[in-house]
Amino acid sequence: MPTAKEKPAIKVDRVQTGVRIERRILKVLKAIAENYDMTLGHLIEEIVLHVLEGKLPFTPETLKKIDLIKSFYELEFDATMSQRFEE
Repeated sequence: MPTAKEKPAIKVDRVQTGVRIERRILKVLKAIAENYDMTLGHLIEEIVLHVLEGKLPFTPETLKKIDLIKSFYELEFDATMSQRFEE
């Protein structure tokens, strides 16, 4: 079975967008992207594509790393809290 790098490229049309996001969440996402040597945009695309298929975007090992990154940036939110965010 061919690997992702052996398969033909898929042409996409990327656009610049202004997205407001909680500061600590952004720091964690940037650190994860850096860990995988990818851009923040690429990481977000990967996460969204996995979630839209009902798949988890991260392995258990990666989730352990993410917990450390979240701790470093004092990110204590979970998914249940997002509806209560207020500026």
